[in-house]
Amino acid sequence: MLRTSFTSFTKNLNVTDLRWLQDDGFSLARMRIELLSGLTVALALVPEAVAFAFVAGVNPLVGLYAAFIVGLITALIGGRPGMISGATGALAVVMVALVAEHGVEYLFATVVLMGLLQIFAGVMQWGKFMRLVPHPVMLGFVNGLAIVIFLAQMSQFKVPGTIQNTGHGMGGGEWLSGGPLALMLALVALTMAIIWVTPRITRIVPAPLAGIGIVAAIVIVFGLDVPRVGDLASIKGGLPDWHIPMVPLTWETFQIILPYSIILAAIGLIESLLTLSLVGDITGKRGGASQECIAQGVANTVTGFFGGMGGCAMIGQSMINVKSGGRTRVAGIAAAVFLLLFILFASGIIELIPLAALVGVMFMVVIGTFAWNSLTILRKVPLTDAFVILLVTVVTVYADLAMAVVVGVIVSALAYAWNNARRIHAKTYITPEGARVYQVQGPLFFGSSDGFLEMFDVAGDPSEVIVDFADSRVVDQSALQAIETVAGKYEDLGKRIQLRHLSRDCHRLLTKAGHLMVDSDDDPDYALAVNYQVRTGVLGGGH
Repeated sequence: MLRTSFTSFTKNLNVTDLRWLQDDGFSLARMRIELLSGLTVALALVPEAVAFAFVAGVNPLVGLYAAFIVGLITALIGGRPGMISGATGALAVVMVALVAEHGVEYLFATVVLMGLLQIFAGVMQWGKFMRLVPHPVMLGFVNGLAIVIFLAQMSQFKVPGTIQNTGHGMGGGEWLSGGPLALMLALVALTMAIIWVTPRITRIVPAPLAGIGIVAAIVIVFGLDVPRVGDLASIKGGLPDWHIPMVPLTWETFQIILPYSIILAAIGLIESLLTLSLVGDITGKRGGASQECIAQGVANTVTGFFGGMGGCAMIGQSMINVKSGGRTRVAGIAAAVFLLLFILFASGIIELIPLAALVGVMFMVVIGTFAWNSLTILRKVPLTDAFVILLVTVVTVYADLAMAVVVGVIVSALAYAWNNARRIHAKTYITPEGARVYQVQGPLFFGSSDGFLEMFDVAGDPSEVIVDFADSRVVDQSALQAIETVAGKYEDLGKRIQLRHLSRDCHRLLTKAGHLMVDSDDDPDYALAVNYQVRTGVLGGGH
């Protein structure tokens, strides 16, 4: 199984990754768009990576190295060209407890194990289970995400040097007020206005890059006293070095890092696969879930050995990329390379960029990410779907993205089961031979088994009873038990029962469970008509 899955992945990887040069009519014009889009993303990555490193309680370079390595590897072999990956807040808030209690070396070991788990998930093709995420969950997810991105920018409106890591994010600190606050808001508004108007004038330069460049030029030329990237931390550094995590190779170490690795792997994959789906909706492409799982795993495994904090797909930066025109792997690769160049050679310049410009870019991402149409459809969709949209939004904001998706899927599944449980009923009639026929309508499963039992008038039925499943399906063990219970009641009164028109899979389910022994010439193509008798608790056949 593992070998087959991995072979399938490598074949798919060869086809998709060698074809990106032809995507979207690749040309010099396309190259320019991809490189400028990558530059825009790289500029937006810097403060995010630094902030998330602070949240996790590690050196800013640990976050920047993670953004570079994870971004580069996933751009090269990921499942969706156009996606951007790097250090994220969803992972950082989990890492902070591990770093505080055991130190950063345990974090590196955890990231390595996290990556291996994600590779395993990809090889097993578990990414396909994302198809179980209902549309209301996706709407709630993107709405909650937009709010989270918006709230994350609030720390930029505090006086630099006063912000503290609370263990749950960047908190504390003194808010800007008076003139500094007004100037900050004015620059944010100017950036948003430039981003809005630029596509209406020219598409030579991505709108977010134009906004950052013009506002940064104004601030530098006029020497405006506003918070800048350099106020967060210095981003100057060298190339990441190969580093084996300095932790004891003992069972105790494994017990410490395994729970964190599982949680981080799950959160990373859920966020990455949801981003994959969101980017796919914009670019019109599908598939690649298993490939993305493996790419994320490889990226995190490598990152752990180069002193990075790990990461996953970044929906905000991915939206910046696709809205700036990035459609191929070039944009993601360029973003990672530009980020490394900033660290090595251009830290002094990047540190001069005003945070207001980057906040303006992220605010435009918020506006573009929020599903505004969901506000109008809440009154039109079923009440359960409206509840799921609101629930997932709230949980995303107050807990985390992965928890919100899990909660949304569970609630949607329970609502679906409840609705189907109420559908079970039967039409009845008497045949010329005097037998009563029950035509079961609706699925028979754990939720509807009680309703199934209540349909039968065991005492009042004739000696011959036929249960017709042409419009029903036997789904699980609870359904099998319900059938056996009904048959037992008829047997106790000396009455005979037949099961008819079971579908192939239902018939196999009953036979596999040891409840049916088929010896019937009726419906020879499907063996659908089965006599049912109880003999020492076993369902027997022979029509």
